[in-house]
Amino acid sequence: MRVGVPREVKPGEARVALTATGTTELVAHGHEVCVQAGAGAGSGIPDSAYEAAGARIVASAAEAWDAELVLKVKEPVGEELELLREDLTLFAYLHLAAAPELARALIERGTTAIAYETVRAPDGTLPLLAPMSEVAGRLSVVQGARLLTAPEGGAGLLLGGVPGTRAGHTVVLGGGVAGTAAVEMAVGLGSRVTVLDVSLPRLRQFDAIYGGRVQTLHSNRVTVDESVRDADLVIGSVLIPGARAPKLVSNELVAAMRPGSVLVDIAIDQGGCFADSRPTTHLDPSFRVHDAVFACVANLPGAVPRTSTEALTNATLHATTRIADLGWREALAADAGLAAGLNTTGGHVANAAVASALDAQATPLASLLA
Repeated sequence: MRVGVPREVKPGEARVALTATGTTELVAHGHEVCVQAGAGAGSGIPDSAYEAAGARIVASAAEAWDAELVLKVKEPVGEELELLREDLTLFAYLHLAAAPELARALIERGTTAIAYETVRAPDGTLPLLAPMSEVAGRLSVVQGARLLTAPEGGAGLLLGGVPGTRAGHTVVLGGGVAGTAAVEMAVGLGSRVTVLDVSLPRLRQFDAIYGGRVQTLHSNRVTVDESVRDADLVIGSVLIPGARAPKLVSNELVAAMRPGSVLVDIAIDQGGCFADSRPTTHLDPSFRVHDAVFACVANLPGAVPRTSTEALTNATLHATTRIADLGWREALAADAGLAAGLNTTGGHVANAAVASALDAQATPLASLLA
């Protein structure tokens, strides 16, 4: 199979969907890998490394997209939408529930789109989303700590404080992979931490890990309201696989927070979990709502592309190789977890959560794989 790896075009995005090591594996399986010139530069992977691994370097995006299987990090944007076609399989982060224009383009062009973020492991976890969630969770606290400083418009607060001063209060909404990483980083910085989740077993795990040093609360309207009002830093990390994120923090609640408080929304790819959230970029990451600072960078892991690219390929390579070896239909028919990643094909929507968000009808997977 011919596998294409285009250069990412989203602003501030320096990741690439495949490392040179991953290229070696695909080539060993007999596949042709075409990498757009400069695709790996931001991740510290020169064209020469891909060539040494057996890839062919192509000059343009169109040449990289002229493949049976295209690997990307972020969803197609702008001119990339014109490169979608019916005989193409796209494997990338898509977040279609929050991107109706992209979803319509994929449907209209009949593209087979498999989303990293909806592929499931046998235990129900999201193995291809997990590494980027870990990176985003850790970065969210680093970013929030920086935005709390006075030059960035924050309250002028050191998140961990120093002896004799009050440490900042970090509230993490959602105790999944990203939320867990955020809690770990906030505790490491010396912050006072509260984590809220609807799963009591998950909260018990936090309590066991941190021995009561982290406040755990069942997530409901009352506990969210009380915790956010007392927070210096709020991390929004709520995820419903494939669906839009629920809005947990209202505009009125933000107005009641202390001046200079910071809210970092790492659920922004799925629409965000704060009412006032809107996507921002690495170059212009924050904006103000009342007296609070919001940060909603949609590709937060792109700030550390070397780490993120390696972690992404580690997670996706097995699935990529299966799709290339068998073709998407046979690969998905043999692996129910990978089949859960199918979002669109042949003008149909396969994922129920995505279909619901688009007010469309999901087509049964069995008929699409037939």
